[in-house]
Formats: sequence, C-alpha cells, structure tokens
Amino acid sequence: MKSSIRPWPAVASFVLLLSAAYAFADEPAAKPARLRVLTYNIQHGAGMTDKQIDLARTAKVITDSKADLVALQEVDSKTKRSSGVDETAELAKLTNMHGVFGKAMDYGGGGYGEAILSRFPIVETKTHALPFTQGREPRAALEVVVHPPGLPAITFVGTHLDHLKDETDRLAQTKEISRVLVRPDAPVTILVGDLNAQPDSQTMKSMLESWTDTAGPDHPPTFPADKPRIKIDWVMTLKTQGWRVISSEVLDEKAASDHRPLLVELEWVGAKATNSK
Repeated sequence: MKSSIRPWPAVASFVLLLSAAYAFADEPAAKPARLRVLTYNIQHGAGMTDKQIDLARTAKVITDSKADLVALQEVDSKTKRSSGVDETAELAKLTNMHGVFGKAMDYGGGGYGEAILSRFPIVETKTHALPFTQGREPRAALEVVVHPPGLPAITFVGTHLDHLKDETDRLAQTKEISRVLVRPDAPVTILVGDLNAQPDSQTMKSMLESWTDTAGPDHPPTFPADKPRIKIDWVMTLKTQGWRVISSEVLDEKAASDHRPLLVELEWVGAKATNSK
C-alpha cells in the first residue's frame, strides 16, 4: 500500500541544500591563475668558461625551470659563429615551446637580438627598434601576446639595453619602452630582460616610477654567472596591474652562460590591485 505521508517542505528543502553542499564539496577548488616567467641572457648559447655553443645545455636550464614564458637575450639567428643555426627555432624544438625571434641588428651573416619562448601559442608579435647612438650596438624590444588559460591576454616583452657605463642610451631606450607600453589603457603587460642597469642607477629609478620589480630588492645578483656581483636582469609588471609575487629565484646555473637566469612566479589578482610579496 502506498504511503500518504509526504515530507514537510522545510525538511525537503534541507535535504536539497545538504545534497548540494556535498556536491560542491566534491568539486576541486579552482587553482589560482599563475605564470612562471624566466629571463635569461644566453650569450648565444656559449658557456661561461668553456665558450662552447651548446643549445642542448641551454634548453635543459629552460626546461628544468618549468617556465611558462621565457625571454632570452643575445640570441643568434643563422650567424657564422653559430654555424648558421636558427637558435630560436632550435631552442623551441628542444623545449617543446613556441618561439619567435626579434632582430636587433645584422651580425655575422645573420641576425642577433631577442627571443621569446612560450608554452602558449603566440598570437601577435612586434619588434620595437630602440634608440641608440651611432657607433654603439643597436637594441630592440620583442613584444608578444599570449592567452594563457584562466588569465587575461598577456603582453610579454623581452629586451636587452645598452651595456656601456654612460647611461645616455639606456635612458633613451627606457623612455621609448615606456612610451610604447605605459599608458592608461595598457593591456596586462610583463617586461623582462637584461637591462644592464643596477638598482641605484638613473635608468632603474626612471623605470621603477611605472614598473614594479617583482624579484624584490633582496634577490641575489645575476652577473657574472660564476661569481655573481651585480643585479642587472629584471622581471617587472606595470604598477597599475594586479600581480602577487609567489616566488622569485636566481637559478644556481653557472656553466651555460655568463648570466644566471632569473625565475619569478606570479599570480594574477586583478587589475589595479596592489602587487605584494
């Protein structure tokens, strides 16, 4: 015989809420949206002391870092000293990443400049020529756009500024970078590279008006790789954009190049938030 007793509405509602709570408890919490960013001056793949070009060695450093976005400086493209190798393409192949090259100048029958490797497809790329004094080495900033899952579109820029003691060219180069990248409607932007500028320089004082040094003032020096003494490699985000620094580390790698790599892990916390460690 069928029962004529029906659950009270309040009891039925409680059962439904309890069931929903258990269902949500079984779902994994969403992971924070994070990026691992590496900047590395690779000295065209030549080792610190042996001076041998060994791109497999360079690629291992990159792969072991588990970086999502990588900016490389001093990259050869089909030069005589690199035996005609397209170093960007070779490193992209060895690391299983997407790669693009930005030429700063002609060199040795090929090109010389910046490269970017990315775990995500690169949907846009631009190479910005930077101002320089005639007789000095031309410089460039390589810009790409990627769309990492769970994050806004990222504009990632790698550069390598003038190396001479006189800051005239570096200051002009940073001014041009700021003109291109620093604006109220700027997309989410990360700027990295070998800036050849120490923290107390006029170059960095100027840069840090608009940019945040994500590695912080206490991270170890990056150059020279065997016995680092100075901090000239940087990972920076726009101050108006919201990143939290999860970790920063100068990797203990002293053989593959004359610089040590700088690795920073960032978490996106939304536009116009305060960046803090």
